[in-house]
This record gives sequence, structure tokens and C-alpha cells, in this order.
Amino acid sequence: MAEAAVSSKIGLAPATLMVAGNMMGSGVFMLPANLATTGGISLIGWIVTMIGSVSLALVFAKLASINPAAGGPYAYTRMAFGNYMGYQTNLIYWLANVVGNVGLVVAGLGYLTPFFPELRNQWVLAFAQIAIIWLFIYINILGPKLVGRVQSFTTMFALLPIVGTAVLGWFWFSGGTYMDGWNVSGTGTFGAVASTLSITLWAFIGVESASVSAGVVENPARNVPIATVVGVLIAGVCYILSSSVIMGMIPNKELIASSAPFADAARVALGPVAGNIVAACAAIGCLGSLLGWTLLVGQTAKAAADDGLFANIFSKVNAKGVPAAGLAIVGLIMTIQVLLTVSPSASEQFGKIISIAVIMTLLPYIYSSISIKVIAYKQIPDKTYSLYVIIGILAAIYSLAALVGSDGEQTRWSLIFVIATVVFYSAAITRQREIAEHHITVGGKSPRWIRYIAVAATIIALVIMFWLSLGQNHDLRLLRRSPLPVAPTEQTAPPAGVPAATQAPAPALPQADAPAP
Repeated sequence: MAEAAVSSKIGLAPATLMVAGNMMGSGVFMLPANLATTGGISLIGWIVTMIGSVSLALVFAKLASINPAAGGPYAYTRMAFGNYMGYQTNLIYWLANVVGNVGLVVAGLGYLTPFFPELRNQWVLAFAQIAIIWLFIYINILGPKLVGRVQSFTTMFALLPIVGTAVLGWFWFSGGTYMDGWNVSGTGTFGAVASTLSITLWAFIGVESASVSAGVVENPARNVPIATVVGVLIAGVCYILSSSVIMGMIPNKELIASSAPFADAARVALGPVAGNIVAACAAIGCLGSLLGWTLLVGQTAKAAADDGLFANIFSKVNAKGVPAAGLAIVGLIMTIQVLLTVSPSASEQFGKIISIAVIMTLLPYIYSSISIKVIAYKQIPDKTYSLYVIIGILAAIYSLAALVGSDGEQTRWSLIFVIATVVFYSAAITRQREIAEHHITVGGKSPRWIRYIAVAATIIALVIMFWLSLGQNHDLRLLRRSPLPVAPTEQTAPPAGVPAATQAPAPALPQADAPAP
């Protein structure tokens, strides 16, 4: 049994690609257009964000090497600051990822719209999203090793247009085009750079992926730190080079209006066929990223349930060690969220979904950055300890700066939710007491039939999607190619106030025995 559990875990390469793939999901493919509103000066913002993200990566890597506990930000915050802070961190982080996951499936299917025009129908798109969600729930239930293999495959598709643009795009790069859009923000250098931080930070969310999923990584004390740092460096270099080269390929005003900057850059360089190929790769990359994030959501909820801070259903696992029941609950929440955020366009729905996800993710980042001062104390040499405390403070300051620069209304509601976690924590206290008094036990086996629910939900959503895409009206009336002929005896009453003489007579139907004209 132990050997089977080990064999189902993922190695260094899949873990590294999971970190890079989780970051290079939907965000990277829209970043050049988003940053074009500021201009080429966003390169400085990239450098600042790269420093902050590498600091976060080093913090998570060192924490994982000291204690490779599953759960990532939740586990480290709980160790450093106690059960309540751990509970708050996990609940915020878990919900932020559930919200962000729906954003990924929206973006992934949005890239497929040119190939499947029916996805422009908001309800067809909604049920396509639900089908993808439950399909990926099912794949995760089959085991983390399969998830690692699939995401390694899809990450390659995501890297193809990004790396291709970063390396080959320079042949079509124009320094004049780049400098003409250097700073179009209307503010000074400091203000322009500051405005890019929250945008660029979204691209690096996922830096903690390997540490959160440490429970399904082989030799986590060695592999998680390496996967974290290398994954961030891969993503960062690709981000900076590809965004910069696109700003020198497409004039600033055109880039701001672009809905697919990587595809547009490919069309400029190699024609429309290349643009379609890039769009397909973007869709595969987004959906592959969703697969990894689904794994992450299940693992962080399981870690909290194992500690008595989440309901026990999240800690029940199947033969592959996967919290299948918890994933089913995640799928249900995501399905409800899709139906509640249905919008006429994928971009509008994407904006609704991810607007608050970054803010909610920043708090766990700040807590984790400071927790290294507590967890690493007396665990590493003094000089190394002092260095990592400084790195942790830098990471926390960067995350706090990005939080301050976020939308005020969204930040206010996020703060209200954070305060409300005190009320929710009372249920966790009751559960922990019941565990301590042996009234309930943690863990258990997840029912096998849950996988069949995931398959059934996928099939039902696909059937509804195809039914909606077949041209049915909402009132179920048949659509005819031409109107039915009107019988000559049927008369239509003239509108009020219009003499009957002014009404044109209805054309007579040809008689069966009438000669052909």
C-alpha cells in the first residue's frame, strides 16, 4: 500500500511544470494588452514584481525545506500564529482559488470561441464551462500522477507561443514602436510603475503551488524548493521577454484594443494560420492550468480538515489518496458560481470572477512571508536565518503594496469577509473539541461512487450544451426557412385608423390546375 502511494506521487519535473503552468494560465495571454494601457515602462514594473515574486518563492522554498507540510500558506500560518490565523488563511485562500478556477475555465473556453462560434451564446458557454469543471474533477479523482502528466503536456502547449514569441518575435521587433508607447499612462514614472504591480502580480499567483501540494510530491524536502524557484524563474523570464517584444511588434493603440495579443503578434509575423495555432495553444494552456489548480484546491482543504479546521468530508480520500468528496463539493460550488456569473461575453464574466481573487490571495502571502521568522528560528544557521527574515519582509512589503494599490471597494468587502471568519471559526472550535474527546475521527475513505457523479455531471452538462447549440428558441417553437403561406380566405384586420382600401390584398395562392406562367 505504501509503495502504491509513493508510485502515485509526482516527481521534480512535473512539480516544476505545475508551478510554471499554474502561473502561466489565463493571465499571461492577456498581459501585454493590459499593460499596454501603461506602456513599455511596465518593464520596470515587471522587474519589481519579479523581485517580489522570487522573494515569495524563496520564502515558500525555505519553509518547505524546513517542514514540507501539505497545505502551503495555511500550514505555515497555522504553525506560526495558531489555529485561528491558520483557519482564516485557509478559508480565504481556498475560496480565492475556487473563484480563480472558474476564471481559468472562462478564459480557456473564451480562446476557443473563434473555432466554435456557438460559445458566444452565454448559456452554451456556461454549460461548456460546467462540463470542463466536472471532467477535470474526475481526472483529479483518478490520482495526482495523472494530473501531473496531463499538466506537463498542456504546459508545453502554453509555453510554445510564449517562448516562441519571446525568442523569435525579436525579428519583427521595432524599437520605435516600443518607445512610442513608453509611458501612455498620463502619470509620472513612479505612478506608472505602481499601476502595473497588481497586474503583473496576477501573473505570478501560483508561486506556492508545489508547497501546497507537498503531500503528493516525491521527496518534498528536496523537490518542492527546487520546483518553486525554478518554476518562478521560467515563468518570469517568459513574461518579461514576451510582453516586451509584443509591445515592439504591435502599435500601442492597437495593442490596447487587442483581445488576443499573442495571437495578433503571431498574425503580424507569420499570418492568420499562426494566429489560430497560438489561440489554440492558449486555450490548452489555460485549461491545463485549471487542472493543476483543482488539485491544489483539494489539497489545501484536506490539510485543514486533517487538523480539524474544515469538515471531515474534505479529509476523506480514495485509494489514490485523493480527497474525492471534497473535490465534488468544489465542483458543486464552481457550478453554482458559473450559473450566477453568466454574462454575454467571456471577457466580462472573467472580469467579474477574478477581480477579487488577487486581493484574497495576497493576505495568505503576507502571513506566509512573516511566518518564516517564527518557523525558521533555531532551525537554520543564524546568518541564513537573518537573510531569510529580510527576504520574508521584502515579500510581505511587496504584497502589501499590491494590496494598497487594489480597488478600494473590493478591498473593503474582502476585509469584511476576513472579519467574518471569526464567526465561522466557532464551528471549527466545536469540531476540534469533538475530535479531542473522540466523538468523531478524522479522515476515512471517500465513496467510490463520487467518480461516477463527476462523469454523470460532465455528460449532463455536455448534453445540455449541445442541445442549446442546436438553434432551439427559448419558447421551443420550430424555426422555418420561410413563412407558411396564408390561405386566401384568411383576412387580416387593418390597423386602427387606417382605411381598409389602403391595405394591399394578400397574394392568391396558385391553384393546383393553373397553368404554369
